[in-house]
Amino acid sequence: MSSIATFPNRAEHWLDQRGKGAWIAAMVLSFILFWPLGLALLAYMIWGKRMFNGSCRSAATRHHGFKSSGNTAFDSYKADMLKRLEDEQHAFEAFLGRLREAKDKTEFDAFMDERAKAAKPEADPKTAE
Repeated sequence: MSSIATFPNRAEHWLDQRGKGAWIAAMVLSFILFWPLGLALLAYMIWGKRMFNGSCRSAATRHHGFKSSGNTAFDSYKADMLKRLEDEQHAFEAFLGRLREAKDKTEFDAFMDERAKAAKPEADPKTAE
């Protein structure tokens, strides 16, 4: 393989070793030298999740994976509060599920009643006499 073909992989690896600051510096330099290259690098950083890899989205996916504040009492309170909020969320989701089931059952019963009424032959006035 030629060195030109492996250059992007080597450059990416080199920047990864130096951290987010190196990626930002490379992007700024590329904007100064040739703006389309800077734009391409910015797009790569965003869609390659290099720019926002420490975002709230990744922190939210971790289960109570918060950083210690150094205060054990506060950390304990925070863990208890997060657990309580999580329990409340599960209880609320269960309530919404029961509410949906009740609504669906009511709608289904109404549909079946209408269907039964439509299927019932109406009394013929001549035979009733």
